[in-house]
Amino acid sequence: MRNYLLLTPGPLSTSQTVREAMLQDWCTWDKDYNGGIVTPIRKGLLAIAGLDENEYTDVLLQGSGTYCVEATIGAAVKPTDKLLILANGAYGKRMAQIAGYYHIDHVLVSLHETELITGEVARRALEENPGITHLSMVHSETTTGLLNPIEEVAEVIRGKGITFIVDAMSSFGGVPIDMKKLDIDFLVSSANKCIQGVPGFGFIIAKREKLMACKGVARSLSLDIYDQWETMEKGGGKWRFTSPTHVVRAFYQAMKELNEEGGIVARYERYKKNHRTLVDGMRAQGFKTLLPDASQGPIITSFLYPHAGFDFNAFYAALKQKGFVIYPGKISDADTFRIGNIGDVFPEDMEKLLEAIRNTDYK
Repeated sequence: MRNYLLLTPGPLSTSQTVREAMLQDWCTWDKDYNGGIVTPIRKGLLAIAGLDENEYTDVLLQGSGTYCVEATIGAAVKPTDKLLILANGAYGKRMAQIAGYYHIDHVLVSLHETELITGEVARRALEENPGITHLSMVHSETTTGLLNPIEEVAEVIRGKGITFIVDAMSSFGGVPIDMKKLDIDFLVSSANKCIQGVPGFGFIIAKREKLMACKGVARSLSLDIYDQWETMEKGGGKWRFTSPTHVVRAFYQAMKELNEEGGIVARYERYKKNHRTLVDGMRAQGFKTLLPDASQGPIITSFLYPHAGFDFNAFYAALKQKGFVIYPGKISDADTFRIGNIGDVFPEDMEKLLEAIRNTDYK
């Protein structure tokens, strides 16, 4: 039984069957685990993304999504390269922190949290910063809920020989992304987001040639994605270091449930319906969204405080008591709170949340 419904950007509320999948123990060296679970996950991720395994590959890595972003930047960007980071929120700026720790030559173009990273932003940044070899950005920026138009950026850098790194942490599996058409070289995501697994590992989907070019580049032993990939390739799914077995098994179940739902397109439609139900209901109660509908993604929604004396902590506690957990805001110059639309959550759950808010004294 759930203690409450998580309406956050992650970790998410998971299905009963995903949670039950963690009740069995697994041996990290056993072929039933590596060959029967890990290898099908790796193949399944490429299938979900619609990619040919002769051209693309993937690697799983222990830790949170940030571990995978750091691992990718640390292995894909050589000391002689120059990285352009386009950011409009906390997670884009975190890429710059990573680059700083690794002493990577980089440029950070930091926009306001409500401003989209458009093709024009990318074009201007490249004009002002010659010598760029790599470009990284976040697709779904959960600081606010923006869904950045990676299609526009992809078009700007097409044919320029620039390696494209996309943090699709909160979008892969829940928003359609044509990785091949957009010529994305590295796409990074996590087990506990739109595929609706539990926290514990992330994954990198990459062009084979680009991942193989990472050999010997990583500045970290644990975060060496080439070495991790090579071990999995040669070892039939084996991880270099202790695998989060229960989490991996839960993810295997979550992938199965994604396919049973109808794949990414069907899940995207559910998430959009969750978002629309939430926004229409909140606006009917007098709440205002931070973002205009045109730039808002379906993953998480930011709402402005309804009045100057609004007590978010009391509001949060009252909703938690009723079985719903929401999220504080993260924007620098506005008082907001956030409500997630993803996970094992359906429009009828949003209706119940709206009813709970109607019966909560926040005025």
